[in-house]
Amino acid sequence: MYIIDDILHFPPVDKADEYGLLAVGGDLTSKRLQLAYKSGIFPWFEEGQPILWYSPNPRMVLFFENLKISKSTKQLMRKKPFVITMNTCFEAVIKYCALQKRKDQNGTWITNDMIKAYTQLHEQGVATSIEVWQGKDLVGGLYGIDLKPQKIFCGESMFSKVSNASKIAFIYLAKHLENKNYKCLDCQMYTDHLSSLGAIEIPRNQFIKILNS
Repeated sequence: MYIIDDILHFPPVDKADEYGLLAVGGDLTSKRLQLAYKSGIFPWFEEGQPILWYSPNPRMVLFFENLKISKSTKQLMRKKPFVITMNTCFEAVIKYCALQKRKDQNGTWITNDMIKAYTQLHEQGVATSIEVWQGKDLVGGLYGIDLKPQKIFCGESMFSKVSNASKIAFIYLAKHLENKNYKCLDCQMYTDHLSSLGAIEIPRNQFIKILNS
């Protein structure tokens, strides 16, 4: 594991350990975060820990032709129970994601410092949110890093206050990115939920090639 100093750099991703942990230290400045994502790296740590940087192998990604929408979800979408927006309340979305309870996790990696850093990225046009509404209530959403030159969106986190809200946000984002001719939606690490939506694991070196192509 590498120790990062004040110099803006990261070690090669193939130096990561078996869990994907690559480096520790550094900061959450916009420049460092953007360099990280462009290099196939992302921060993931809990309150009280140093900043930990990961580049997992394999990498979970969604290629849009693989998107799976169940029959019941299609029926729900036809009823149009939600209104979906983009970038209308980024800070609210990330704060709700921080509060979302997750299986096998005691806390959240979305610390106050992370909220500040990603909100700043949003103000710079780099971080994007999708919001799902029922009337005036924000009931679901997601956020991530939009690597526009690379045509890759790096999903960070989702939340849902009512059934299917985060799923609808994910599907909306996938279709939006496909229409914009993006290469894929980076989902980072495996979950059953992401797999059910069509995301698959690919070797890290394949992901890096897609990122750099």
